[in-house]
Amino acid sequence: MADTLEFNEIYQEVKGSMNDGRLRLSRQGVIFKNSKTGKVDNIQASELAEGVWRRVALGHGLKLLTKNGHVYKYDGFRESEFDKLSDFFKAHYCLELAEKDLCVKGWNWGTVRFGGQLLSFDIGEQPVFEIPLSNVSQCTTGKNEVTLEFHQNDDAEVSLMEVRFYVPPTQEDGVDPVEAFAQNVLSKADVIQATGDAICIFRELQCLTPRGRYDIRIYPTFLHLHGKTFDYKIPYTTVLRLFLLPHKDQRQMFFVISLDPPIKQGQTRYHFLILLFSKDEDISLTLNMNEEEVEKRFEGRLTKNMSGSLYEMVSRVMKALVNRKITVPGNFQGHSGAQCITCSYKASSGLLYPLERGFIYVHKPPVHIRFDEISFVNFARGTTTTRSFDFEIETKQGTQYTFSSIEREEYGKLFDFVNAKKLNIKNRGLKEGMKQSYDEYADSDEDQHDAYLERMKEEGKIREENANDSSDGSGEETDESFNPGEEDDDVAEEFDSNASASSSSGDGDSDREDKKPAKKAKIVKDRKPRKKQPESKKGKDPNAPKRPMSAYMLWLNASREKIKSDHPGISITDLSKKAGELWKAMSKEKKEEWDRKAEDARRDYEKAMKEYSKADSHRGERSKKKKKKQEKQLKGKGDKKGTTSKASSSKSPAKGMSDSFKSKEFVSSDESSSAESKKEDSEDEGAASPSPSSEDSASGSD
Repeated sequence: MADTLEFNEIYQEVKGSMNDGRLRLSRQGVIFKNSKTGKVDNIQASELAEGVWRRVALGHGLKLLTKNGHVYKYDGFRESEFDKLSDFFKAHYCLELAEKDLCVKGWNWGTVRFGGQLLSFDIGEQPVFEIPLSNVSQCTTGKNEVTLEFHQNDDAEVSLMEVRFYVPPTQEDGVDPVEAFAQNVLSKADVIQATGDAICIFRELQCLTPRGRYDIRIYPTFLHLHGKTFDYKIPYTTVLRLFLLPHKDQRQMFFVISLDPPIKQGQTRYHFLILLFSKDEDISLTLNMNEEEVEKRFEGRLTKNMSGSLYEMVSRVMKALVNRKITVPGNFQGHSGAQCITCSYKASSGLLYPLERGFIYVHKPPVHIRFDEISFVNFARGTTTTRSFDFEIETKQGTQYTFSSIEREEYGKLFDFVNAKKLNIKNRGLKEGMKQSYDEYADSDEDQHDAYLERMKEEGKIREENANDSSDGSGEETDESFNPGEEDDDVAEEFDSNASASSSSGDGDSDREDKKPAKKAKIVKDRKPRKKQPESKKGKDPNAPKRPMSAYMLWLNASREKIKSDHPGISITDLSKKAGELWKAMSKEKKEEWDRKAEDARRDYEKAMKEYSKADSHRGERSKKKKKKQEKQLKGKGDKKGTTSKASSSKSPAKGMSDSFKSKEFVSSDESSSAESKKEDSEDEGAASPSPSSEDSASGSD
């Protein structure tokens, strides 16, 4: 039997919402990693007390109970995986994986059982529903009923606000069943009540998010932010990570607390609590506990009396109470020697800290990106100036973060860091010797070895080639009309000719005026072929054979419906990504099968193309003959028109003394080959005859 079992796309139920992640079972215990937050739940094998397999909404689920009363629920298993899990539990955890189905009778009358941190409402031996008492935010009692209120969850579309239990009266002496019920709930509930004195208080701390100055009161299970306008109570169970980050000026420190779920004020959510400290500010701290309690609770991590820098005291107390490690910057050093990079995100300027396992941006808005959720990074040229560049990060979920206005001196340092962490760089490989190109970017003003610049140049060349191909020879004339050298020559000719022609033209102004329309006429002449361009480039012949598909496209057309059925509701872009992953993971033998199909399709296409070419050549010969015949007919008509126009022009002066309108009658009496030529000649003569007739009449009168 394998020592480990791994399951992807498993959902953990936390406060009413399902968080997806990966579950791993090993000899040492059970590990679940949340895909969204990166939080890891580790259950030691020695702590497991019970395992239950049951049918749930998302297939089948696994419920684990520990010896200290904690409950963990994981859904998304297939029914066929029960045997594998059951054998694993027997072999490594010495536990029987029990099968218990939920009661679906619909009754609302049953028995309440308290087990550890779980309230179970049962009908007979079957549970109807279970409530983790850590989700309870408040418990109130009435005459014969108990009301439970729950923490709101922003991630859940629908949240359960409260549940009321009716408790019938009993005849037991001295025991109120309602109060007993409430005490069982409150003993395990996550109820935030500021009872008793705080362990310690930090006064007037500068807070950047949410902005203002707050007093921080440290209680055993939560911290209380007390400001002039707002109060926030933050349970330690919602603290995800702690960060201690030095400011770039080396005189201040950021202390960042990551929260999940976030604190909220109205519609605003604060996922990070950011405190700013001065390194010079010191404090002497005395805990509101005796030395024995401090030693017993904190095991040497804190003492009753402490003194030192304010940021050290706050971070030390928070680390001891939250029981989480404090993340600090690693070995990254920027161009100025600082452990951060100045940049802008969205509309605000801030600091980007490369950490050992991610990036964090401080401070507006704060952003934390883990390496394991990064799909790729990209180095892009700045949009406003060449003195800076942009650093783009795209996550596996498709979210893109762009940190702009980074000084180019940081380029090589940041690339070396990203390369050392083995992150996927999008524009790597476009230029050989990528590391050298980044060094040259930091030192060179011309940026000749910038990979992004090289890519832009290649795209520019492609656009120029396409433009030259589509212009059909008209582009050269257009370029000549805008050639700076020719414009200089034209100016020189103007001033040379103006010296001799000044007496008639007056300082050469008329020459410039004559030349301007000439240039306009030239531009119009250049544009004429472009208007005819669509006529020369007509659509493809619909009867022509279609090009054969590649092996991948043949496979995709055959597999598209299967992918859609396996992933209902998948979008087109996600379908393409999924298909690419499946094709990449396909074995060589299966790919060869589709390669053979593509080769057969290519041979069929070549055969059909030969037949089409022969038929097309015959059609071309027939069209040429038809075109020649039409040209001959048009030429014959043109000759007849020419003879009639000559005859009319020679005969019209002979009747100089007659009226100008008689020319129409004269033309109409002439013989012509067609009625169409009569009409055209008469129209031309009607427009041209008045001037010669008037001249003849004038000469006759003289």
